[in-house]
Amino acid sequence: MNGLSLNVSTDPGENILLHILDSTVLQLPKVGALDLSLTKHVVMMWVAGALVLVLARLALRRSDDPVPRGLRNAFEALVVFIRDDVARRAIPHGADHFLGYLLTTFFFIFACNLLGLVPGMSTATGNLSVTAALAVVAFLMIQWGGIREHGFFGHYKNLMPHGVPAFLVPILVPIEILSMFIKPFALCIRLFANMMAGHVAILAFISLIFILGLFAAPVALPLALFIYCLELLVAALQAYIFTMLTAQFIGLSVHPPH
Repeated sequence: MNGLSLNVSTDPGENILLHILDSTVLQLPKVGALDLSLTKHVVMMWVAGALVLVLARLALRRSDDPVPRGLRNAFEALVVFIRDDVARRAIPHGADHFLGYLLTTFFFIFACNLLGLVPGMSTATGNLSVTAALAVVAFLMIQWGGIREHGFFGHYKNLMPHGVPAFLVPILVPIEILSMFIKPFALCIRLFANMMAGHVAILAFISLIFILGLFAAPVALPLALFIYCLELLVAALQAYIFTMLTAQFIGLSVHPPH
């Protein structure tokens, strides 16, 4: 009715059993083509968000100590790094207006990346839908930053470099509009590809043992362990790159080159 489908069976007995029995699957309604069912990556994002909130809350318990220690020291170092070396360097004026978003992006992606390295967990950032959602939010923040600083028409007028000859305008306008969408698309694909590639490589080396036999283990296991350790670095690096590039794009929107 009006695009709402409840995923119910035509068998009354089956519907009753689905309602009263436990299950490993939570059936949620569909609204048109939008499937609201919970997936493992949705759960991983919830876990990542909850983990960041809990750790941040624990770090704040000693906020009055004159010398930061332990978890607070680690959080403070990362926050200062993102503030000074990412946000303020990419956005010369007004960087602190975007600091909350940039910190949230960094810690959320970092937590999602690390959870994928825990046995039994999954990497939400290895899902194209997740990275696309992050890129859409980044796109909106980039546009909001420019509109906030220059106004709606002023922001989109700044997409065109100043002093361009009139005969080049019809050529450059489509290119600049296209580049506006290519930037978040590049963020989406870069994060997705890097996070997926590492896990595929680890599984490929482990699979060699089952394909070629145990004599492949002395080669496959060290290679898989090496990639696993490398993924620890990649988890932090990809969170930093996504945050840094987003800050750069916001900076170009807020302070366009003339």
